Amino acid sequence: MYCNQCEQTAKGVACEIGGVCGKTDITAALQDALIYALQGLAFPAHEARNLGIVDEELDFFVLKGVFTTLTNVNFDADRLCDLIRETVARRNALTAQLAEASRDLGFPHPSARFIPADTNEALIEQSRALNLIEKLDADADIRSLKQILLYGIKGIAAYAEHAYKFGEADPVVTEFIYDALLALTAEGLTVEDCVKAALRAGEINLRAMELLDASNTGHYGHPEPTAVPLGHRKNKCILITGHDLQNLETLLRQTEGKGIDVYTHGEMLPCHAYPQLKKYPHFFGHFGTAWHNQRIELGNFPGAILFTTNCIQRPLASYADRVFTTNLVGWPDVQHVPEHDFSAVIDKALELDGWTDDTDQGTVTTGFARNAVLGVVDKIIDAVKAGDIKHFFLVGGCDGARSERSYYTDFVRQTPADSVVLTLACGKFRFIKEDLGDIRGIPRLLDIGQCNDAYSAIQIAVALSKAFDCGVNDLPLSMVLSWYEQKAVSILLTLLYLGIKDIRLGPTLPAFITPNVLNYLVAHYNIQPITTPEQDLQVLLAS
Repeated sequence: MYCNQCEQTAKGVACEIGGVCGKTDITAALQDALIYALQGLAFPAHEARNLGIVDEELDFFVLKGVFTTLTNVNFDADRLCDLIRETVARRNALTAQLAEASRDLGFPHPSARFIPADTNEALIEQSRALNLIEKLDADADIRSLKQILLYGIKGIAAYAEHAYKFGEADPVVTEFIYDALLALTAEGLTVEDCVKAALRAGEINLRAMELLDASNTGHYGHPEPTAVPLGHRKNKCILITGHDLQNLETLLRQTEGKGIDVYTHGEMLPCHAYPQLKKYPHFFGHFGTAWHNQRIELGNFPGAILFTTNCIQRPLASYADRVFTTNLVGWPDVQHVPEHDFSAVIDKALELDGWTDDTDQGTVTTGFARNAVLGVVDKIIDAVKAGDIKHFFLVGGCDGARSERSYYTDFVRQTPADSVVLTLACGKFRFIKEDLGDIRGIPRLLDIGQCNDAYSAIQIAVALSKAFDCGVNDLPLSMVLSWYEQKAVSILLTLLYLGIKDIRLGPTLPAFITPNVLNYLVAHYNIQPITTPEQDLQVLLAS
């Protein structure tokens, strides 16, 4: 096993025995083998597109396949083996179709000829022998850049898969996924070649986030500033966590009139701000913070728990019997439920006691996506011109368990009273309850939404730059980001594609970035690791 794709990786180098996230060496090997099989499929898929043959069902399968390998999505070895075999079967079928068109199919890479072993045990050993990451390239710097590209497309696939389910798709996104999978097999690439591909990934991720934004706002309306209860009320209950708004809508419809309240957790908090979701009277409040404390928090929730895509840790045995997941193809130790039928979750909630009292623990406010913020942009501009707002900070990103992440809490607490903090993703739970007050009625802490709502943050920054007739880098705006998994990589690539500089990144730098690649990022974009809140604030406010 060799896995360094997330921020929690062992000793800041790589997980080589078992994953800090809970995955085994078997899972790691099979996830890499799935990527390898998808590389093989990319060869005939790319050729087919050159002939004008586009199979949308295949495209969606590939998005799901790449998404499956993202941290915390699928730890089920049997299901991964099935996906690998299905990928190869689809590759063979498409190759046969192309052969009928008399195409020369001398694909050069062995992934195009990969044949999975007949038994799962043999396939696991076969997967271990692939050494996917090590064989990306002999040159450490090129290998590092290829890893950035690989992890970038994992993030892209996550957003594009969610949008695809709503019917929002752009063939450019899937075409790039195929191109990137092929680029990972290419030899003789230069640093410039790899950087160009990485920046293209950033551009495509912007499009994927735009598609998901259109999906969410098109179906549920634009988010509105909404105060969300943090307490609970006496009733049966279900908690939903993850990212998938469509799953939430299904759950709300199927629990209507059944005497069950639905609570959010983690990145589902912003869902309370969508008009077509908050209209449900039993969509009540938010419980807990983010995944870094899941095991304690969820063990204290007295109802059924539903995980939607890619926000799951291995549940404790003491409450695993009431945990359900829609996670693509699931985990081995929790019950997988289809996305259209949550009856098993509902039955479990009705069986359990639920909350037996009412508790008021205050509220947090969410819903400051681009439509809400741009609706008061004139007030913001006036406050800036009057000197009441002197600086903006975007403090957000993925959360994790490391104690160093207290940096973000301390940073936000120390931001000056004449500054505004924009935030998004699960990293905000380090400080979402902080009362920073307001400036001319504008809250100093504005929750933009989920990680994919980086699209909203970008639109806000662009609108401000236009209002002040300057570039985004010339705004009094500082970005202080945390990262955990691959969606954060894709968002970072988007920011680099847009030419945004001076980003502070933490709590540690990615282990897959070599010193030479880091030097390149510093030289061209002035990316820097976080230090202390005091030192970083001093530098950022002086710039």
